[in-house]
Amino acid sequence: MRKSGNRGFTLVEVMVVVVILAVLAALIVPRVVGRTDEARAVAAKQDIAAIMQSLKLYRIDNSRYPTNDQGLEALVSRPTQEPLPGNWKSYLDKLPKDPWGRTYRYLNPGVHGDVDVFSYGADGEPGGTEADSDIGSWDL
Repeated sequence: MRKSGNRGFTLVEVMVVVVILAVLAALIVPRVVGRTDEARAVAAKQDIAAIMQSLKLYRIDNSRYPTNDQGLEALVSRPTQEPLPGNWKSYLDKLPKDPWGRTYRYLNPGVHGDVDVFSYGADGEPGGTEADSDIGSWDL
């Protein structure tokens, strides 16, 4: 006597599932793979926007942006180099790294604005196209 509830999958059923998964992967993977660089650029823009907001708060509190020597680190810990900020607060818990693992660059005075915050992109070099292009506060 055979129990009807203990039946396994047949080879044909397993093969049908494998074919369906392969077709879905063939349709979805090309769309997802090409979006990695785009997602990194969006993440960099979000980081830069947050840093710029913190820099604006720093300027409101201290009547100036951090100098190049003080850098973005002035948003995390009180600068010890002149000019010392008179009303410093902690503006960021920590400085984020860009999506490629490098520190964001800071320029005061900026080329594109009062100050510039930017990443050199995937290649880490100035200029470039697509994933290698620079992403900066001027893009926001």
